[in-house]
This record gives sequence, structure tokens and C-alpha cells, in this order.
Amino acid sequence: MIRTVMALAATAALLAACGDSSKNAEGGDNTNGPAVAASETPRNEAVDTTPTADGAAQTPGANSFTEAQARSAIEGAGYGEVGALTQDASGIWKGQAVKDGKKATVSVDYKGAVTAG
Repeated sequence: MIRTVMALAATAALLAACGDSSKNAEGGDNTNGPAVAASETPRNEAVDTTPTADGAAQTPGANSFTEAQARSAIEGAGYGEVGALTQDASGIWKGQAVKDGKKATVSVDYKGAVTAG
């Protein structure tokens, strides 16, 4: 019986010493603070998306662009009259387009870089 009373007394003393863990020393709530997983800006890009300079070689790779998306990238680079596009074995979309009145062969790699030549 004395053991049980001593165990209960020790437990009560321990709980009283710990206090209310939902409040900090100033009486505020401990749940505020920065979210550890949140980030203001991306810390690393999964794919190098820097534009390739005109005339540079295209980067081969698995291309997830549809023909319509490749066409849109070409038109976004200032080309018009974009013809049919085909994708080669290295994943690069190729076709004919016109820019500044001149017809050119254009290509789009998996990064979305558009080159002529």
C-alpha cells in the first residue's frame, strides 16, 4: 500500500513539474514558428532550364513535349508558318518554319530550347 501511495505521489510531482506543454514561458502558444518543410523559392531545379544559345547543339534526351507543345515553343521563339514536326530517335522535335521571311529547319530539345539550322 505504501508503495502505491509513493508511486502516485512521485507521478503527481513529476506531472506538476512538467507543467502545461502547450504554452511557452511567456504564456504564448508553442505551435507558432516556421514550417520546416516550406521554402520561399525552389532550392534546386531538377532540370537545367537555361536557354541554349542560337546555333548551339541540341541536348538529346527523353522528350515529354507533345507536338503541339514543341510547335508552341517554336512559335514563342518568333517563328511562324511552322510545318509538320517529327521527333527523332534522340528525342528532338524537328520541322520547317519561317522567321524574318526566311525558311529554316528548326528543332526543339527536351529543355524546350529552339535552334535553327
